[in-house]
Amino acid sequence: MNCYEIVYVDKAVLNCEVTSSVLERLAQVPIEFIDDPRQLQDEVAWMSNPIGAGKRGLVITKSKGKALKTCPGARGTLCCNYTILDIVQNCPLDCSYCILQGYFTNPFIVLYANVDEVLAEVDGILNRNPRRLFRIGTGEFTDSLALEGPIPLAAKLVSFFADKENALFELKTKAVYVDSLLGLNHRGRILVSWSLNPQAVIDREEVGVAPLDARLEAARRCQEAGYKIGFHFDPIIYYPDWERDYRGVVDRIFELIDPRNIPWISLGTLRLPPGLKPVIKKRFPYSKIIYEEMIPGAGGKLRYPKPVRVQMYRKMVEWIHGYDPDVFVYLCMEGQELWPKVFDERPKEGSMYFKVFDRNWW
Repeated sequence: MNCYEIVYVDKAVLNCEVTSSVLERLAQVPIEFIDDPRQLQDEVAWMSNPIGAGKRGLVITKSKGKALKTCPGARGTLCCNYTILDIVQNCPLDCSYCILQGYFTNPFIVLYANVDEVLAEVDGILNRNPRRLFRIGTGEFTDSLALEGPIPLAAKLVSFFADKENALFELKTKAVYVDSLLGLNHRGRILVSWSLNPQAVIDREEVGVAPLDARLEAARRCQEAGYKIGFHFDPIIYYPDWERDYRGVVDRIFELIDPRNIPWISLGTLRLPPGLKPVIKKRFPYSKIIYEEMIPGAGGKLRYPKPVRVQMYRKMVEWIHGYDPDVFVYLCMEGQELWPKVFDERPKEGSMYFKVFDRNWW
């Protein structure tokens, strides 16, 4: 998929293999060489839709920060210990609820071309901590597969992590570009997961994103290639027909995917930093998600009232466990006090993280 109108190349990465590979694939796109990517923010700041404009520009530069970052979970919530591999920032997909709209000051898609240096740093971290189990993924600051056309990184990452005994690597996506994964020797240690919503929500809130059935078909293909398959219902969005529609999604999952191949399904209801509401109202004037009753919760984010969230979670767990009670379901960005209202026990910090490893998936 090529959605770029211009590529900005930091002169510091001109000799990187990734830079050459991407420019070859985007040979018809204008290229501008720059000394400092920070200068680009002023180029779109004056536009009426700088976020939308940023999605049409690719910046290739060098990572100068840590290779692995801790998931920015809100204080007071139970964390799954997800660790972010930071190679790409921002996402070419355009979902109304996306928190990245207010998270980065730079609206462009940013690719760090010094991938080999980043992975060498990761290798050192894993080797220095052989008794620690790392859950690592690229799906927090971007979509893990949406850029696979011009930026084919997935195969390189799968090959790297397939040999790491103390790492569980997850590619999290709404896209369907899985061809590059199907012939790889992943040693059964890689999980490909999809963020899902009913088609009615996709049509209203996920602009230009693959339909539900296409995502599930991609998941089925990855299952046939031996990958473990995860699913993330996050955000679950409340609307009058939510029960009928979300149950339909659960039904479709288990029509195509063997529950024995699903290490986890996560659940998280819509949550919005207050500053995101005016952004959604301006960029997605037809969206109704900001008009449901929401109150400040953990981290200051706006959330549905607890009784609404509990009802939604309990229904989702009931439908999932109706197919297989052993499928591991956990809540994303919720506090300990909510868990026993949904499940039968109050988990300890990190317990769901280690439960995944204890099930001998890997």
